[in-house]
Amino acid sequence: MSKMNMVQAINLAMLQEMAKDDSVVVLGEDVGVDEGVFRVTAGLLKKYGEDRVIDTPLAESGIIGTSIGMALAGLKPVCEMQFSGFSYLIVHQLEGHASRFRARSQGDWTVPLVVRMPYGGGVRAMEHHSESREALYATITGVKVVIPSTPRNARALLVAAIRDPDPVVFMEPKHSYRAFREEVPDEEEVMEIGKAEIVHEGNDVTIISWGAMMRPTIKAVDEYQEKTGKTVELIDLLTISPMDSKTIIESVQKTGRCVIVQEAPKTMGIASEIIARINDKALMYLEAPVKRVTNYDVITPYFGRENYYFPNPERIYQALEATVDF
Repeated sequence: MSKMNMVQAINLAMLQEMAKDDSVVVLGEDVGVDEGVFRVTAGLLKKYGEDRVIDTPLAESGIIGTSIGMALAGLKPVCEMQFSGFSYLIVHQLEGHASRFRARSQGDWTVPLVVRMPYGGGVRAMEHHSESREALYATITGVKVVIPSTPRNARALLVAAIRDPDPVVFMEPKHSYRAFREEVPDEEEVMEIGKAEIVHEGNDVTIISWGAMMRPTIKAVDEYQEKTGKTVELIDLLTISPMDSKTIIESVQKTGRCVIVQEAPKTMGIASEIIARINDKALMYLEAPVKRVTNYDVITPYFGRENYYFPNPERIYQALEATVDF
């Protein structure tokens, strides 16, 4: 077992799956010779050659179209969008073709492809490099949307995504790429897509987050529990679609209170969908309104101003306090 950051863990997942299955291929802009803009594909070209690690033209629609064809022909393409902000050019083919072949063929055809995309802010990038648009992809029926939060679950979830028979959008929080390390087993590890993780149990309030927002959420939860003596049930969503409603509802029924932390802007975000599901199944258990801690409804600001834009431990702590004391 080695300590890895998220970049290394994702790289390990691809290395191991390519060794295990000759049908797994990697393609995208600069993924081969330059080993990816974040070096996530380091070593793949050297080990597996240009037939399985393919540098593509600067054309996202071409990358996804080629990947769909590969998948239908029996391969398992793992294609990279260099940044999620460049991925909007793939939506037509992802929605119109990749997501529909299972239904269109009455189950005879599936499209086992993975679209990897670094997303979110926190690295002081330029325009089109810092969005959190997971809600956009979650609206596409037939496409699974996965967001890891740690190196270990990133590795295990990417393995599951590569093996999945349907298209998976695998969104990688680049703020977490090299933020910390944790132990990742050398042996194979696979997590279930569609299953949230209860990071730790509690009785007084449920808090739900995912991706890079897990770290400030954990910090706020630890401080809140230490200062108040209250216990917080912390849920890492991990899969945006299909969402693990069961884990969320059971937790809220137990605690009667809920806070949701998302990196995306407030309007039309995943937090809103979670609240709708709570209202459907656990409304009469609530002791307080569900509170959201989100980005603001503006374009992600440049550089140092990001620090004032993203949810931070102080804002999350205040939300916990307001919800429990309601």
